[in-house]
Amino acid sequence: MKRKISIGTLLLLFLASAQAQQLTALQLEGTVTGSDNGTIYLQRFDNKIFRVVDSAAIRNGNFAFSTAVELPELYGLTLDTNRTPLYVFLEDAPITVAFDTDDYRNSVVTGSKSHDRFVDYNERQRNVQIADFIKEDPASITTAYVLYRNFAYRMGPQEIREHTALLAPSLQNTQYVTVLHGLANTLKTVLPGKKAPDFTSTAPDGSTVRFSDHLGKGYVLLDFWAAWCGPCRRENPNVVAAYQQYKDKGFTVFGVSLDKTKAAWLKAIEADGLTWPHVSELTFWDSKAAAIYGVRAIPSNFLIGPDGTIVARNLRGEELHNKLKELIGG
Repeated sequence: MKRKISIGTLLLLFLASAQAQQLTALQLEGTVTGSDNGTIYLQRFDNKIFRVVDSAAIRNGNFAFSTAVELPELYGLTLDTNRTPLYVFLEDAPITVAFDTDDYRNSVVTGSKSHDRFVDYNERQRNVQIADFIKEDPASITTAYVLYRNFAYRMGPQEIREHTALLAPSLQNTQYVTVLHGLANTLKTVLPGKKAPDFTSTAPDGSTVRFSDHLGKGYVLLDFWAAWCGPCRRENPNVVAAYQQYKDKGFTVFGVSLDKTKAAWLKAIEADGLTWPHVSELTFWDSKAAAIYGVRAIPSNFLIGPDGTIVARNLRGEELHNKLKELIGG
């Protein structure tokens, strides 16, 4: 029997949801250099993926948004949803954007303290110590984002917990800290010495593949990569060289791609000469396999022993060759 929900109940649910998200009307306007007319899209950052939340017409090079959204938060502005957007940290204040279509670096955002902090970080990021950066402004949404996006992928579970604890209480329920808490729990399960978690995914021919079926015969490098990832493509020749040197001694590679399109994935496999098994869900950062292994940046890999135990992680360049020589022999 279907339960009837009254209009009053629906209204209460809507109000509760809106209150939980703390939606606030934007005060956002701007100009577009290089396009007098057309459409500009507002996207919300959601776990490494930008999702469209609204669009506005560009008239005589001007646009405006008054959309009710969660603030403060990271959003993107773009004329092409297939292109990486201009990152803009928005907050509850009048904000103006001079949007340059040719070069985002020439775009200017005024009125947002959160965005000012983002610009400041980008100007000095090579010299930033994350603990000091957090202490400078532990209540800024930008601080939480920088920890989440630029540092956490290099940290272990305890480091992540120690750094998130430095953030202000007001940030503890943000998407960034929520993801980091989950990541810390996940990373505990994929430390060296732990059994490699199993998963299923899809091979290039469309068949379903179970990862555990490829374990037990020798050492396996579980390699997370993507055709669009420059560092991955630059590391691939090194992985190929290791594979060629040790494949006759039981070593193999199992590739997991975070691609979005099958054509790009297959083209990269062929171009880079990656002759080992491959799988991909073609879901970008929504990859279930990547989530199981706590992968937040690529290239990333896990070396797994014949007994299914993780031996090491993120072996690149000579480190991979040295480890294989140590385990298998030259």
